[in-house]
This record gives sequence, structure tokens and C-alpha cells, in this order.
Amino acid sequence: MKVLITAIDSKFIHSNLAVKYLKNFTKDLDYEAKIKELTINDREERILEEIIKEKPDIVAFSTYIWNVELISRIANLIKRVNPKIEILYGGPEVSFDSRNFLQNNVGEYVIEGEGEKTYKDFILYKLGKIKLEEVKGLHYKIDKVVYSNEKRPLMSMEEIVFPYEEDEDLSNKIVYYEGSRGCPFNCKYCLSSTSHGVRFLDVNRVLKDLMYFINKKVRLVKFVDRTFNCNSKFAMAIWDFLIKQDTNTQFHFEISADILKDEEIKLLANAPKGRFRFEVGVQTTNDDVLRNINRFVNFSDIKEKVLEIESLKNIDQHLDLIAGLPGEDYNSFKKSFNDMYAIKPEEIQLGFLKLLKGSSMREEADKYGMEYSPYPPYEILKTDKLSYEELLKLKKVEEMVDKYYNSLKFNYIIKYFEGKFDSPFDFYYSLGMFFENKGYFNRNIGNAEYYKVFLDFNESVLEESNKSLKEIVRFNYLIFNKKRGLPEFLRSDMEKEEEKSIKEKLKDQYSFKEYHLEKFEINLEKYIETGIILEEDSYYVFNNNNEYIYLDNIKTEIN
Repeated sequence: MKVLITAIDSKFIHSNLAVKYLKNFTKDLDYEAKIKELTINDREERILEEIIKEKPDIVAFSTYIWNVELISRIANLIKRVNPKIEILYGGPEVSFDSRNFLQNNVGEYVIEGEGEKTYKDFILYKLGKIKLEEVKGLHYKIDKVVYSNEKRPLMSMEEIVFPYEEDEDLSNKIVYYEGSRGCPFNCKYCLSSTSHGVRFLDVNRVLKDLMYFINKKVRLVKFVDRTFNCNSKFAMAIWDFLIKQDTNTQFHFEISADILKDEEIKLLANAPKGRFRFEVGVQTTNDDVLRNINRFVNFSDIKEKVLEIESLKNIDQHLDLIAGLPGEDYNSFKKSFNDMYAIKPEEIQLGFLKLLKGSSMREEADKYGMEYSPYPPYEILKTDKLSYEELLKLKKVEEMVDKYYNSLKFNYIIKYFEGKFDSPFDFYYSLGMFFENKGYFNRNIGNAEYYKVFLDFNESVLEESNKSLKEIVRFNYLIFNKKRGLPEFLRSDMEKEEEKSIKEKLKDQYSFKEYHLEKFEINLEKYIETGIILEEDSYYVFNNNNEYIYLDNIKTEIN
């Protein structure tokens, strides 16, 4: 018997933890199991071909909101090619309406909830060791009739196997790992709220597992624990261990910032720069809206801890907002964005509420006038406080923030524009509408064009033609495009030899003083430090001896 355990990931760089658990949890059984990882970007024809050529008896799919529709189509195609191949589904997207899903899709089996032990018993059944009715947590279909076995209790964490193989190639992959299952909180939009309590692996086991990744020189390990720091002793033991390692591996944790303790922050201060990355679910800065989703915390408490981490200057922070939450209108979300932007985290993610199967938020949809797509990923369309048209505006902001702010490649340009608008939100919305009007959302634009947008935007929207902005765009471009030639719109009167000389100085590190004297008419060093443009005829400039000299004229403040 051959089972093809199949993952269809959202990106090639991602890896699927679930399929690895299933394979390794059953390695002691006498059957053939093979993992097949593909992506939602692959053509259906290729996915089908890759599956059929393995000649499996059973195809087991790991299903999520981002791949369930594709999996449903692929399963149908498999049955058309070879009706004898049986289909087994598992994962969060089929765990809350398993019977209905199986009734309305081709295939014979659905695993509900945690999959390892149910899958193992399923294999034992296929090997003739136990009866079908004994496989707890399994739904099955016979002659178009769906049957459901007894539910399976949660497994002990001691039973969980390490999901990776000793000789596994993890290069060019984001590697996922979990030290705990469950969440102590009950956020209404999250599936973790459906199961209560948190189970932890033995910390010594975790440390041993982490050495595997360190020895493999994995680039990034993402803990999938819903609230990694909910157990301070557990979290500190792992952080302390990782801080002391000689490694370039980065570790990503989802944390609840408001519960960080002083001793934890003191420990984190010792972390090498870039060793840790924290994801903090702020979701909204409106405390009343936080109550509506069962988050009993104040934004001020979150902000305080996030700023403490920021002050350490060694940990990147990724902060999340969710649009469409119950009770939050357009202006409230705009304030949430500006509040969070003021913190200046390394990354800002604007998500849109998804009313997942099994979540209490879906059950309360009518209470808040929520309309949402009936199709995965079940994203919000409007609420009694937020119209569809307003959500579309927020989508424009999200795209601009993701492209420009999160890339970290346009920081000096963004600094210029922040002071030109009443708020950061207004800037990103205005930029998004400029993109929309130019049709940039509907076509691919080149790397250089993303820089040129700012010059066109400045002239078209702000109706300014600023020589200093061109200098800033040129400088920002050269920092991140050292191997590219200057595009014509940034070249001006610069000769190729001058450009080559500047790039040579920028290869390893750049001196703002030296760079300013070479070509720039503005004082970039002071601009980067203060957000103030100092031009040649301003208060201070560098003279040829690298000394500041005072000029009695006007300086322009932009921030």
C-alpha cells in the first residue's frame, strides 16, 4: 500500500509541518509513505501529473483556507483519471464541518482535529489490524452515505515525534516548528479559541530539536506556537539557550507583548542582533473593539512593551492589524494604523477579518451586520460600521504599506513624504489612489519605476517639483541597487565615471559626509538623522574640509 501525503503550500519557500508529522508518526508501520509538496502557484495539470505518476493507492491532502478549493478540484481530477485512488482529507479547513465537506466532495475519508494518531489508526485499519469503526476522529463515506466515528481526545505532547529527517534538505526553506499546542486566550476570530488550555513539549526536548536546525544552518525557524511567551519559564529557557548559540539562524516567535515580564526583557537585551524576530498581534488600538473580540488588554500596555523591545535595538518586530473587526469603523481603523505606525516597527501587516469555520466570530456575524464571502478564505465584505467601499480603500493602503514600508528599501524617501501629509495613513492612501489612477495595480512595473513613482506622485498630487526629493530618491536607489545603472530619470548631469565612483564607496558602507561632498546638494546625514532637509543655502552645510559652516538662510522642515 502506498500513501502519497500531499501538501499544496502557499509558496515554494514554505514547508508543511503537518505532512511531516504524519509520515514520521507512522514510520514503524509496514507501508510506503511519500511526501509530495507543491504550491498553489503550480498549474493544476502539473499537480495532477505529479500525483498520478507516483501511482498511489491513497492520496492524503493537508487542507487550509488557501488551498482547499484547489485541492477539491485536484481530488475530482484524480478520481476521473483513476477512480480506484482513495482520497483522505485532514487539516483545519475540514475539521469543523467534516461531514458536510465529505458529503459534497469526492473522496472517502476526513480526519477531524489533530491528525497524527487518527492517521496512524487509519493506516492500521488499511493494513487489516483494526476495524474502520475503531478509528477515532475519522469520518468516512460508503455508497454516498457519511458515517462518523467517536471523537478523539487531544494527544499527549510526549507522543509527538520530531517531524524532520536527519538528512533532509532544508536549504532555501522557511522551517516551521512548534513547542506547544493551544492558546490561553479566546480571541473570537481565531480557531485556537475552540480548544482550551496549552500543552508544552518538554523543554529539554525542544532544545535538542533546535540544535538540529542550528547544525543544519537553517536560515529561518518560525515557531507556530500561538502565544509563545504564555509560559514565562518555558520561553525564557528557550530564549536563553538560543542567545548563547553561535549561529546565523533567525528564530521567529508569535508573542503577546503585554504579558512580557521585566526579567524576560532583561534577558532579551542579551540577544545578538537579528537572532530573534517577534510577531505581535495588535489587531486594533481601540480598547472597546478589543473587548468585542475577547481580548482583555489595553493598547497602552501592548505599546509599552513593544517600545521596550524596540529600545533594545536587536529584535525585529512585526505588528499586525485586522480590518473589519466588530465595532471598528473607518476612522477608528485609521487611528489604529497611525497609532501603530508611530511605533515604527520593522514590518506592519494589515490583514482583513476572516470568519473561519468553527470560530465564534462567524456565529456572531449577524450581531455586527457582517457580510463575508462564503468562499475561502471567508474574508469580510462589510460590517455595520465599515462599508465595502471603505474596505477597498484600506486594501489600497495595505498594498502600499507592504510594497514600500515593509520592503525597507524606501525608508529615506518615505521619511520625506511623512511630513507632507496630516497622518501616515493619509500618505499611504493617497499613494495607493495614485497607483490606482495610473493603472499600476493592473500591471507589473519594473524595479526603477517603483522609485520614479515618488517623483511623479510628488509632482501630480502635491503639485511640487522638488530638487531635494530627486537627490533623496537617487541616494535611496543607489543604496539598494549598487549593481544596477542609474535610470535616466535619476541620472541628470551625472557622468558614468561619477556614478561608478559613488557606487564603489557604497559597496561596503557609505559615508554620508563623503557622499554629500561628491554629488549631493542636500545634507543627507542630517536629513537621515533628523528628517530635516538642509540645502546648500541652508543653515549648515559641509565645506571642503568636512566642517559645518553656517549660512544665514532658510531651512525646510519636513518632519
